[in-house]
Amino acid sequence: MDYLESILLGVIQGLTEFLPISSSGHLEISKAILGNTLSNKESLLFTIVLHSATAFSTIFFFRKDLLNIFKGIFLKNYNESHDFSISILISMIPAVLVGLFFEETINSLFDGNLILVGSMLYITALLLFLSDFLKLKKNEISFKNSFLIGLSQAIAILPGISRSGATIASAVILGIEREQAARFSFIMVIPLILGSMVKSILDHGMSFENFDLISLILGFLSAFITGLFACKWMILLVKKSKLYYFSIYCCIVGSIIIYYSLNDGF
Repeated sequence: MDYLESILLGVIQGLTEFLPISSSGHLEISKAILGNTLSNKESLLFTIVLHSATAFSTIFFFRKDLLNIFKGIFLKNYNESHDFSISILISMIPAVLVGLFFEETINSLFDGNLILVGSMLYITALLLFLSDFLKLKKNEISFKNSFLIGLSQAIAILPGISRSGATIASAVILGIEREQAARFSFIMVIPLILGSMVKSILDHGMSFENFDLISLILGFLSAFITGLFACKWMILLVKKSKLYYFSIYCCIVGSIIIYYSLNDGF
């Protein structure tokens, strides 16, 4: 993998992790277009590095919120920080269960199946469209709603379904205020990504011997920096009810990759 390719994949990860267009789906598309010359272990290592970059960019962006939450947790009196922390833990349950019991099935989906990716992009498009135009009664992030949002996060493990798109859309459809929905969506995934990274390292082991360290650093930095801008942009778009733009984008990209896949274009 050359340096330009590392930077490009980092930028794609940084943008698509926060924008509602599916990071996993776009990485699969990118690999198909650019050609994936990495071994399974090298590909896994690079994927972990990119996901760690966007996880750290999320932590950096919401550092004040996270600091206030941690401060609140250690106060004696029960407060909003305790509620928020419990809600995050509840939201993780569906994805953790899916990851533990269906890991092999999930891994088999990430094998360049672009027809699946295109089909799931249609589902992402539908969710984004509904979130902009459905008007429901105002609601809060209750424990029940946290679990329902967590279900959408578990479904978003499928390549082509945007995690941020699915969780934010689900929250908004449930009646949760838009900025609050975006904030919860981005923070709820931090422990899940970090936990998944640790599990992958323990299961497969990580070796840097056969990988260009500069490529890893360039991929990490490009994903981290791009992620910061994409996170801020996404929150602004959610507040202004502009997600249907991405709905159109997902439909177009989904149609293109299905067409080319059926005609052996990739």
